[in-house]
Amino acid sequence: MIICAGNQESFSFATTIGVGLIDSAINLTKICLMQVPEYLIFIGSCGSYGKLKPFDIVTSSTSSNIELSFLQDLSYTPIDNVVKAQNSISSFFVSHETIINSSNYITTDEKLSKQMLDYNIDCENMEFFSVVKVAREFNIPVVGVFVVTNYCNKNAHEDFKQNHSKAMQILVNFLHEKSIIK
Repeated sequence: MIICAGNQESFSFATTIGVGLIDSAINLTKICLMQVPEYLIFIGSCGSYGKLKPFDIVTSSTSSNIELSFLQDLSYTPIDNVVKAQNSISSFFVSHETIINSSNYITTDEKLSKQMLDYNIDCENMEFFSVVKVAREFNIPVVGVFVVTNYCNKNAHEDFKQNHSKAMQILVNFLHEKSIIK
């Protein structure tokens, strides 16, 4: 099953699960309770912390949930904040593992975004941590396929808006090239 966040990232060939960590977790759990998918391919956009450039395609089966306050030593968490798919289908497309960070907030501080690279985290997407957690709970193979729309800096939102349409077309073309969609 191909899934996506929805709103401006909706596709005719994908099931929408909602935007952000909470809505995506709730809605994907409902889907998995009603019909356990054979696999999950989450598609969408991501913001780069600096290593990847706009319009790059990124695949991953690992996500983190690290808030910016953690980087500033202002918070901690008692739970595991990095998750990897148990039964990943990523070997079909992933040549090297990229960690995707998820938060309900978009990073706009370039200095903090560069600190994410110190943790080997290359980009952010609001839903992927929830997707991997739910997939693990239901023992469903999962992979994320993303296209970079912007750098995580003060221009993040404007660049996202400017690049979004082209980025979505690049993502769809990649899915066709890999025969994920026909």
